[in-house]
Amino acid sequence: MTAVTKSRRQVRLSRKLGIPLTPKAVKHFEKRPYPPGEHGRARRRTESDYAVRLREKQRLRAQYALREKQLLKVYEVARKNPGLTGEVMVEDLETRLDALVLRSGFARTILQARQAVTHRHILVDGKIVDRPSFRVKPGQTLQVKPKSQTTTPFQVAAAGAHRDVLPQLPGYLDVSLEKLSATLTRAPKRAEVPVTCEVQLVVEFYAR
Repeated sequence: MTAVTKSRRQVRLSRKLGIPLTPKAVKHFEKRPYPPGEHGRARRRTESDYAVRLREKQRLRAQYALREKQLLKVYEVARKNPGLTGEVMVEDLETRLDALVLRSGFARTILQARQAVTHRHILVDGKIVDRPSFRVKPGQTLQVKPKSQTTTPFQVAAAGAHRDVLPQLPGYLDVSLEKLSATLTRAPKRAEVPVTCEVQLVVEFYAR
């Protein structure tokens, strides 16, 4: 699949879910803030409870670019932990290495962040980690490895080029963009995680 095809798919998915998933999708979304297809402009029919919950689940999946099996596993783990299951889910997902690479401004989209991890560009506490699902613990530092820092994509990131299209830096991250380094200073809290989703509806979808 080409980069152009992936980009078009993300734009289409953005319109379907009602949230811009990439900076490019933001521009398209502003022009056409309705679902794709010939009936996209038509007034939405009254949706069933199932449809509403399904869309919220798909929104959460899309923002972290997860497969269904991965999100279900996150739910199953969160359900067994103390706290509100939906909030626990998001707080757990936010400690994924690819999510933190994105939040830190080292990449422009979650897919770019994932690629940076799988292509072995990212260190955690000085060691290469190539699993996007790796959970970063408070106190751990992620950094673009020195050899990769000289490449154009990371030079662009170090100059702060992605910060204008990304949400405000959350309080649980201490970032040094010029050094392409970031530390997870504490566990994320749902209220400060820049994810658009009614998490309780996701829980209700899986609990049905």
